[in-house]
Amino acid sequence: MGDVLSTHLDDARRQHIAEKTEKILREFLHFYEDQYGVALFNSMRHEIEGTGLPQAQLLWRKVPLDERIIFSGNLFQYQEDNKKWRNRFSLVPHNYGLVLYDNKVAYERQVPPRAIINSAGYKILTSVDQYLELVGNSLPGTTSKSGTAPILKCPTQFPLILWHPYARHYYFCMMTEAEQDKWQAVLQDCVRHCNNGIPEDSKVEGPAFTDAIRMHRQSKELYGTWEMLCGNEVQILSNLVMEELGPELKAELCPRLKGKSQERQRQWIQISDAVYRMVYEQAKNQFETVLSKLQLARPAMEAVIRTDMDQIITSKEHLASKIRAFILPKAEVCVRNHVQPYIPSILEALMVPTSQGFTEVRDVFFKEVTDMNLNVINEGGIDKLGEYMEKLSQLAYHPLKMQSCYEKMEPLRLDGLQQRFDVSSTSVFKQRVQIHMREQMDNAVYTFETLLHQELGKGPTKEELCKSIQRILERVLKKYDYDSSSVRKRFFREALLQITIPFLLKKLAPTCKSELPRFQELIFEDFARFILVENTYEEVVLQTVMKDILQAVKEAAVQRKHNLYRDSMVMHNSDPNLHLLAEGAPIDWGEQYGDSGDGSGGDSGSPNPEAATLSEKRHRAKQVLSVVQDEGAGLPFEAGSEPPSPASPDSVTELRSLLARDLRAESPPPSSPLLNGAPAQENPEPRAVPEASSSSASPLRHLPPGKAVDLEPPKPSDQETGEQVSSPGSRPPIHTTTEDSAGVQTEF
Repeated sequence: MGDVLSTHLDDARRQHIAEKTEKILREFLHFYEDQYGVALFNSMRHEIEGTGLPQAQLLWRKVPLDERIIFSGNLFQYQEDNKKWRNRFSLVPHNYGLVLYDNKVAYERQVPPRAIINSAGYKILTSVDQYLELVGNSLPGTTSKSGTAPILKCPTQFPLILWHPYARHYYFCMMTEAEQDKWQAVLQDCVRHCNNGIPEDSKVEGPAFTDAIRMHRQSKELYGTWEMLCGNEVQILSNLVMEELGPELKAELCPRLKGKSQERQRQWIQISDAVYRMVYEQAKNQFETVLSKLQLARPAMEAVIRTDMDQIITSKEHLASKIRAFILPKAEVCVRNHVQPYIPSILEALMVPTSQGFTEVRDVFFKEVTDMNLNVINEGGIDKLGEYMEKLSQLAYHPLKMQSCYEKMEPLRLDGLQQRFDVSSTSVFKQRVQIHMREQMDNAVYTFETLLHQELGKGPTKEELCKSIQRILERVLKKYDYDSSSVRKRFFREALLQITIPFLLKKLAPTCKSELPRFQELIFEDFARFILVENTYEEVVLQTVMKDILQAVKEAAVQRKHNLYRDSMVMHNSDPNLHLLAEGAPIDWGEQYGDSGDGSGGDSGSPNPEAATLSEKRHRAKQVLSVVQDEGAGLPFEAGSEPPSPASPDSVTELRSLLARDLRAESPPPSSPLLNGAPAQENPEPRAVPEASSSSASPLRHLPPGKAVDLEPPKPSDQETGEQVSSPGSRPPIHTTTEDSAGVQTEF
């Protein structure tokens, strides 16, 4: 690998790459500085005017996955340096970074992990053929001939490959199809979470960044959705640079690559990954420098906005009226001829899988609570309640139990419309709905927890508890129906705007964009940081199509098949005391209703504060259990207590023998904490009514809120309760801390 990089990435070429990256970043950061002032003004105006979304009925959890492990087990990973397959102990912590250790012994001894993979921008592939097709498409002219050795040989029929258009690829395999399905669900959850990397509670930096990305790409005549708008800001910037730099490098270097087709493919993957890392470091440094400068200037900008808010608003409205008079006739004709006829088709394509997905969320929640209620009846009432509620509290973050909900979005297609409206991929809409599903599931679970905890304060009997659970379930389902309707309708509006606005801007650009500079003279120089002609122009274009979009969504709400609330009714917050309950301390079901005879707690009256602190830490560590638990026989591929053989397996037989040995030698619960070096690059907090996707355009975030809608909530669908449900088997606890480790290789 070193020879390949030193040959094709010499000092002169690295210097050229750095200069090209500098140029692209400088262009982007100019847009970012402009958009920062606009986003700051919009944020402060929103706070002052108080226009917002309808009051959500469900509560939201502030720290949904604090010190949790999502999943752990063994994977066989392909090592590119020696072309061997090695067994790796792998786990997914609360921040969804896949952590790889040499083995479980290394994990228990707090040895730094081999790698931490941030999966933003990756695709999960389940066959070598899929992978070879993508690799062949990324490097035209290197398609392998029949009979030649492929770039990758998987020793089993159940691979999982992490593919990225620019960064390093990762190769894993499992021994059974069931394990492949399980790990695929977990890794898809990692990708979904990491793709949503810009925190939604960032009211200024986030909108400014996404608007700057859009403006920069539009300046290059690139409209429509962008599939690589995923990850944190530095990852997105790296993708932006590689989008322009990659084709240039490919044209220069590919003719110089030597060897057979698969060898040239391997060399290009190595070169692309090395360039991506160079770009990443440069983008990180430059972005952090500009962001620090803007944050230092922010107090002065805020002072100007507070002082001159009314004048800024008046100036912006005057500018908008002049642009509207110029653009409206052309925009209305374009909307009438090229957009309006297609809105119902786009909406129907979005609504069907989305409504099915939210219905599935409702059904899964209903089933889990009903099963829990049956277990309470059959297995001792409140004595077992803590165990069941501890598992139920993490339902939204259980990749396997949520998989049936997420799969409902897979059929989403915009056949015929995708090319017309320049939608590069529907994955951005699928993942956004899936994130909404997870948030709404967690909101429903947390609201149920809060109401049940209040009920337990009355000391109910076993029979009374079961009736209370059923009553609370029905109450939460009604709230879920209302909130999920509001979330879906807002998503439909945003998605329609995200599809149609870039199309309209592209259609109008030849006749309108060249005329925009003359409107600059209408903006006072003191307000030039907070009012941009380009942004005001886009808002005017948005208004031309907004009426049709709102009308289409309103008409769809009347169709009961989509289970939406009508706009003619509003459900006001009927439970003011419920929101007061949520302000208390988080409920620790394991501590309050679990088995207290664990022996881990210290003497509360101990005069030694260090002993008390240690006791508290041990107690907290005991609560750190894997969210995903095998309810039959523990986690799959649980690593053995002995380290794997130094010799890497080269065949299926060796892999099977290694796996068999690991499964026979089950290790005891780890006694030392996980040295978790996974970078917490994002910490989104689920909200009852989350705002627009970070990938949406500026007008989508400042969308005038539609009326809150309501109709009589449908009753829970009848479900078969089945037979007695036994208590799921629990796995040994995995301990974790949030300490950072030195020398950890972090993959991005």
